[in-house]
Amino acid sequence: MGTSLYPILWFIAIIAMIPLALWLLKRTPMGGAASGGQMRTVAVLPLSPNQRLMTVEVGQGEERRWLVLGVTSQQITTLHTMAPQGDVPSNLPGQPIAPFAQLLSRFRTGAAPSGDRGAP
Repeated sequence: MGTSLYPILWFIAIIAMIPLALWLLKRTPMGGAASGGQMRTVAVLPLSPNQRLMTVEVGQGEERRWLVLGVTSQQITTLHTMAPQGDVPSNLPGQPIAPFAQLLSRFRTGAAPSGDRGAP
């Protein structure tokens, strides 16, 4: 065994440590493990392609707060802070407010959903 084998062994050892380092980083506060479910998105209102209003719940227990945030591509601004309200249905993009079957059944029974100004 000559000295020419040592660089290869060091290279293999370093390559083997990369997955271990990533695994450890994922479980440390620096890697994002500290959140522990203390933040959730309550509602999102898109204003334009790069602007939206978001309501985010942060904290737990008595320290829970809702933050109303203005979000653009350059910055995030806190617009208002308030105590948490009751459970609000999520209005996240891509999630319909009411399923299509419910809207159709309301339309067929004659009770138009709110927001309709008249159906043909």
